[in-house]
Amino acid sequence: MQRVNQTTKSTSPTTPNQAIEVTPFTCGLGAKVTGLDLSTPLNPEQFARVYEAFLDHQLLLFRGQQLDESSQVAFGRWFGELQIHVMNQYHSNQCPELYRLSNLDEDGNPNGKHPDKGTLAWHTDGSWKPVTGQATILYAEVVPPPGNGGETHFCDMYRAMASLTQIHGDLTHLKAIHNLDFSRQRRHGEQPLTEAQKKQIPPVSHPVVRVHPETGKHALYLGDHAETIEGLPYDEGRALVETLNAQAIDGSRVYEHTWRPGDLMVWDNRCVQHRATPFDTQTQRRVIRRCTVLGERPRGPND
Repeated sequence: MQRVNQTTKSTSPTTPNQAIEVTPFTCGLGAKVTGLDLSTPLNPEQFARVYEAFLDHQLLLFRGQQLDESSQVAFGRWFGELQIHVMNQYHSNQCPELYRLSNLDEDGNPNGKHPDKGTLAWHTDGSWKPVTGQATILYAEVVPPPGNGGETHFCDMYRAMASLTQIHGDLTHLKAIHNLDFSRQRRHGEQPLTEAQKKQIPPVSHPVVRVHPETGKHALYLGDHAETIEGLPYDEGRALVETLNAQAIDGSRVYEHTWRPGDLMVWDNRCVQHRATPFDTQTQRRVIRRCTVLGERPRGPND
């Protein structure tokens, strides 16, 4: 597994904005972008460079950013329409497009409660809707010191797909049922969704092998929201989902990120899974803001 200080030499941009540099991580997943202050409006040339790097590297890190909520939303809108999450108890008061994850009480002290235990399992954002998440943009307000947990890990689903094809053969005929109620209830140990919220998000079927609409590459499309395989007996389908999810995560294709305040990360949900790591909610403070960009309905090789 790779960490942020393990990078290769910076590459030179090919667009007119020569200030932007993209430095790939040595693990083959992700890159650090420098030369942009995301608190100020981008121009089309700058965003074209960012989006080119986004497709090439799947995961981008921008360090030392000072972003208020409106600036984060403005940056997200360059990618597309932003999701208003069904779990409105997490909405920011100022910007409902932001999903705020905090373990702080009203006095700013740790409250001992994890804000969303579902984030601790490998998943891809928005797979529980017909139109799924394209990009996710995470911004760190307050994070534990290094070595105290609260990291975010990422795994390359392009390489996972290639590996699983060697093990299982052709998986392109399979579709999985994705269900937010299933994943959230089993991870929280309680029911975090109201009946009204559950009615808004019935289970949905997506191909297990997803064709990326822009790169044309094949990626495994499962994660913790995937409940079972369509057309198989439930237990058989559930077992296959668990097997594929477990085999997809391999250290050779995982990047581990230790957050610093002011870090912003954006990644491609169509070809990357991620998870948060635990931290001591009694003693450590962690506040992360998330917005998810809506993409398209997943398409498989046979669609």
